[in-house]
Amino acid sequence: MASSGFSAQQIILFVAVAASLLAVTQAATVVVGGSENWRFGYNYSGWAANTAPFYFEDTLVFKYQNTPAHSVYLLPNLSSYLTCDFSNAELLAKPTQGQGDGFTFVLNQWRVFYFASAESNDCKDGLMKLVVVPWPRY
Repeated sequence: MASSGFSAQQIILFVAVAASLLAVTQAATVVVGGSENWRFGYNYSGWAANTAPFYFEDTLVFKYQNTPAHSVYLLPNLSSYLTCDFSNAELLAKPTQGQGDGFTFVLNQWRVFYFASAESNDCKDGLMKLVVVPWPRY
């Protein structure tokens, strides 16, 4: 009678491969801007391109000083992002929330996230805006 089960070696190999895949796909914590943090005048588009990919359930950390004031808003769409229109944006973090360990935001939806600071000229002149599209984990 032929055996239709797996050998012990095949099961061990399967478990080892599955465990290594799980280790690779753990959610990451990413400081926005890296060592530059969330500040006026830094190119976050370039930073995001060099840091990507971002994945579903990764946590973004926005660290910033409250002098000069910065904030974190979630903008509703590309048009708002491009024009720095905050009229329908959601305030995620006030100027005082970026100090210390910073403000965290979990990428918990599979969508385009548009972030920007609305303080002074942060968005239009200071490049303080960021687009993130999290990828699913496999």
